[in-house]
Amino acid sequence: MKPLTRLRLQLTAWYAGTFCLILFVLGVLVFTVIARRLAEELDESLVDATQAAERATQIRESEAALGPTHLVDAFSELVIPERRLYLLDSTGTPIVPLEVPEPVLNVAAIAAKAGSDDQRFKLDRHGPHQRLFQAHAERFQVRGGRQYIVVAVADRIELEDRYARLIAALAAGAVGAVLLVAVGGWFLAWKAIEPIERNLAYVRRFVADAAHELRTPVSVLRSRADVALSRERQPEAYVDALTSVGLEAERMGRIVDDLLTLARVDAGERAIVRQQLYLDDLALDAVSGVRVLAETHGVDLDVTEFEEAPVEADPTLVRQLLVILLDNAVKFTPTGGRVSLSVRSTDGRAIVTVEDTGVGISAADLPRIYDRFYRGDDARRRSDGAGLGLSIAKWIADTHGAEIELVSTVGQGTRVTVRFSPVPQTAAVV
Repeated sequence: MKPLTRLRLQLTAWYAGTFCLILFVLGVLVFTVIARRLAEELDESLVDATQAAERATQIRESEAALGPTHLVDAFSELVIPERRLYLLDSTGTPIVPLEVPEPVLNVAAIAAKAGSDDQRFKLDRHGPHQRLFQAHAERFQVRGGRQYIVVAVADRIELEDRYARLIAALAAGAVGAVLLVAVGGWFLAWKAIEPIERNLAYVRRFVADAAHELRTPVSVLRSRADVALSRERQPEAYVDALTSVGLEAERMGRIVDDLLTLARVDAGERAIVRQQLYLDDLALDAVSGVRVLAETHGVDLDVTEFEEAPVEADPTLVRQLLVILLDNAVKFTPTGGRVSLSVRSTDGRAIVTVEDTGVGISAADLPRIYDRFYRGDDARRRSDGAGLGLSIAKWIADTHGAEIELVSTVGQGTRVTVRFSPVPQTAAVV
């Protein structure tokens, strides 16, 4: 099993396990609350049953001085569903019905002394299995002064059935919820792992590209050294070999510097030191630094437009951005071509444009020009770079909130425009 798949399964298990624990605690609390309420409802129903029996007895007693048969008939006519009623006199002698279970006599005897009583007891009512019952007894007095005891009894199987239905409902809901959480957890784990997978793929590609770019200069260095040491040579031959080694080492150094810059960018370790300055000053400095390269390639490098353009930026990074754009323009412009730079300020925004008459970039390569290590076919033939310059330039522009726009036509040239954010008018430019 792949590590990321195993991680996704583990995250899903954690999601589901945590939810099950929460659901279990919540279910226990809900069951406890509802069970207590059901028990209270049962107690209240028994109290209501005894009160109904008391009212029926008092009404019958108040009608006339009738015999006990009338009282028995009146009490027998009182029907309360799922509740069994017993009427006894103050001495605990059964009146209705005449046969009363021993536990009922006991609760009636206590009620005769205390006024009321609640008890639970078991009876072998159906077969060999005992059933649990709950009784409530009340002592009351009618107008004639006589006292009676009424006992209401309920089979707790009713309450147990309601508990069972409640547990079944909670269990069904819990099973459905756990299934939904498992599916949702798998989806969330997939969404959480997706960026990691992309980053790992990016890191693998980055490392592979870096190794590929460094392999060539390392191979050249090794071969040059091996050839130089293979036999005795003239001093001039050693000078040529060391010169070649120095050039390759310089190329390796540039690649390593760019890799270090990007590594610090990815790690967030490159501090940005912003200050108020003029973009035209940085542009002149960048042009001065690239002019020697332009002369070496036989490319005319000039400044066509030059205005004061205040910006709030890191001077080192902005200069690096301009040098990268100028360096690329010179490298991809044939001998006798032209590279121009212009700096202007429009609506408070500093704008710098680098334009060349070089080979241009194909439409197929344009979407990937900012990808690290990406170089089109023309770039591979004309430059010994590693394809990291524009990636760094894009990061610098984004860091400063600047917009970078590249327009290119194959065989006609490329124009790169960078538009910086406006500088507050109250800011002091140095």
